[in-house]
Amino acid sequence: MTLLPEQSVPGGGAALNPFVIVDDAAGFVTFVSDVFGVPETAEARTPMPDGKLIHAQLRLGSVDLMVADRLDGWPARPALLQVWVRDVAEVLHRAAGSGATTITEPTPFYGECTLGRMLDPWQTIWWLWSPAPGQPDPVPQWKGGSDVVFATLDASLRSLAGR
Repeated sequence: MTLLPEQSVPGGGAALNPFVIVDDAAGFVTFVSDVFGVPETAEARTPMPDGKLIHAQLRLGSVDLMVADRLDGWPARPALLQVWVRDVAEVLHRAAGSGATTITEPTPFYGECTLGRMLDPWQTIWWLWSPAPGQPDPVPQWKGGSDVVFATLDASLRSLAGR
């Protein structure tokens, strides 16, 4: 394995940490902090002379989510992110109050968990998971069950394709 062992990663971080580039990075940081109840890593905030952020970060569990403002000539690079939370419905509700749109309502998923998805105002899609011990696996769409898990994501990604 070529990855650095987790215990060797400086600062107790993860071997893989996402980085997003968006317009209004400070607003994105506030959104993530408010929705997930995590503080910004204040000492990491690096503003440029014009006030744009070239770097900011928040720690979600052992992972650092890094953020920067899009500069002239740079494309925005929102993300597709998976986060384990205590209560998917509660996070979706809080996120809606901060401008996010629910893509997938809380839905039973395989492996005794609940899945929900949201699209934030910066076009990042968040997969929200919470444990649901004892919950039976859903009936797959090809056996007559719902296809809401795929259909909601498909519709959302198709709606973003032209942006």
